[in-house]
Amino acid sequence: MKTLKSIVLGLALLAVGSAVKAGSTNDDNLTKNHAINTYVDAMTRGKLQGLNDVLDNSVEFNMLRGKTVLSFSKKQMLDYLQTTKNTEQVCTTNTTIIESDANVAVVKVDMKYEGFVRSNYVTIANTGSGWKITNVYSVFV
Repeated sequence: MKTLKSIVLGLALLAVGSAVKAGSTNDDNLTKNHAINTYVDAMTRGKLQGLNDVLDNSVEFNMLRGKTVLSFSKKQMLDYLQTTKNTEQVCTTNTTIIESDANVAVVKVDMKYEGFVRSNYVTIANTGSGWKITNVYSVFV
């Protein structure tokens, strides 16, 4: 009888734990960290898997080159990155959280090459369907 009670209690705990886990929205693919890590992997290592998922449909990529601002859409950037797929950049990468709250975060991603640094200011927003990159602004120093 004691063994039966233990088995029933164990099954009840398992059922409750499974129900709580099923209702949880802590999906790794919806986090700020996942979005930034996916972006860094794409830009520095040419690993594009999951990048489309973390980019909002209205994302804009802007680059300041001298006094000219170049702007690219999601499709244009994904098309370009396909041409550099699996190409590893010779740089060191550092990320710094500039601002972060429950709805938006700005992360600075520095890619240090020999002779210059590319600083990317990446804006991530909680879109309701997870954290997505909504804007990237790059400057070269």
